[in-house]
Amino acid sequence: MQTIGLIGGMSWESTVPYYKIINETVKARLGGLHSAKLVMHSVDFHEIELLQHLGDWVGAGQAMAVAARSMEAAGADFLVLCTNTMHRVAGAIEQAVAIPLLHIADPTAAAVQARGLSRVGLLGTRFTMEQDFYRGRLQDRYGLEVIVPDAADRAIVHRVIYEELCLGKVLDASRLEYLRIIQRLVAAGAEGVILGCTEIGLLIDPDQAEMPMFDTTRIHAVSSAEKALLFP
Repeated sequence: MQTIGLIGGMSWESTVPYYKIINETVKARLGGLHSAKLVMHSVDFHEIELLQHLGDWVGAGQAMAVAARSMEAAGADFLVLCTNTMHRVAGAIEQAVAIPLLHIADPTAAAVQARGLSRVGLLGTRFTMEQDFYRGRLQDRYGLEVIVPDAADRAIVHRVIYEELCLGKVLDASRLEYLRIIQRLVAAGAEGVILGCTEIGLLIDPDQAEMPMFDTTRIHAVSSAEKALLFP
């Protein structure tokens, strides 16, 4: 079994499910008392969030590079960045270490394609919804058409993530707003919706949805466990 290097804490609320899902997946595959081999670097999200909202992606990339090098030094065979937004600096991570990064968009795109879909809605922070690092990867590498909410709805999605979900607040009123926004994406032609922020799964349960929803936290965590069980 390979050792997973988790870079988490962004937010810690969504990093907790990674640990649980990874270990549940390993146990389901191997049985008995098996659990995952992993090491973790958990950052102070306050520091990272300041860099995000200042637009200091160079500084954010440097912080992630430090975390990546610490995971490599601790014996990780590959890296898992437990956040969608910070894949904005995936390049800085990959340049900092010799071990690979399992990019969150790749298993997510594979899950979408496995359902035979080609047009998906995307919810996430405004960075993920508006910048090209995530949408562009889905479009250029996998041929997916990506639809995002309008500006007003993007502001709602972003606010709920940072002001509620990252603080452990899961409110019914916000769930209703998200469901309304999802229905607007469907009306715009989305065949499924990517929950492209690792906190959104705390608010929306894909298993109870009437349409395909792709929880990036679960997809990424399961894919991490399955990769760990493969020999390099």
